[in-house]
Amino acid sequence: MIKVSAVIITYNEEQNIERCLCSLSPVADEIIVVDSFSKDKTTEIAERLGATVYYNEFKGFGSQKCFAISKATNNWVLSLDADEVISEELSASINKEKAGPQADGYNINILPNYCGKWIRHCGWYPQPKLRLFDRNKCGMNDYKVHESIVAKVPDAKIGKLQGDILHYSYKSLSDHTRKIELYSELAARNAIGKGERVTIVKIALGPLWKFVYNYVFRGGFLDGYMGYIVCKNIAYTGFIKYVKIKLYTEYSNLPPEK
Repeated sequence: MIKVSAVIITYNEEQNIERCLCSLSPVADEIIVVDSFSKDKTTEIAERLGATVYYNEFKGFGSQKCFAISKATNNWVLSLDADEVISEELSASINKEKAGPQADGYNINILPNYCGKWIRHCGWYPQPKLRLFDRNKCGMNDYKVHESIVAKVPDAKIGKLQGDILHYSYKSLSDHTRKIELYSELAARNAIGKGERVTIVKIALGPLWKFVYNYVFRGGFLDGYMGYIVCKNIAYTGFIKYVKIKLYTEYSNLPPEK
């Protein structure tokens, strides 16, 4: 029987953290929370529920999660966000694998909840992501945004677990709008660091194609009105990212990092 360390990064997550930690209790032998100096009761709740809390300045999602993984005492790690929950089916799947892992890491489907509605299209589902892994064989990259866990060795065997991680992504449109600002800023800086440049044509047509692709070809229309909103905001996020890249690279308008 292997032991699993669950790792979570937080900042002002008092509305989500208890739900997340309670869902982990059947599968996690250790829970690590790395907090970016929250101003609410996030860490108080986490400690009350048995998590070990560390504090670290936030410099990007990838580096923060790498720090969290480094604090785990077990080789097997389950990476979760504070607004995510382990479903009952997934909990059973994880416990089955704990008895005798058949792989070095496992992909898990992420089912997002947007303003109270489960989104099963728009390119948002199933989007399987590597979340449970042996850190000797797999690890987190250090991307500022859109970070991911990847195999560290060529012979790493990746399996798939039954069940979903339930992602309570956005409670409201305003919540989504705030996240668009954060993610577009981090994505733009990450792209600039890789030498990416954009043209007016890409700014004009890129977001339009993103909307058509997700709404039509990925079935966003099947999610009704919320599917339309999701696809428009995916396109808008791309638009803001491209605009920032052009502003920051061609007009010397890169503000200091906060």
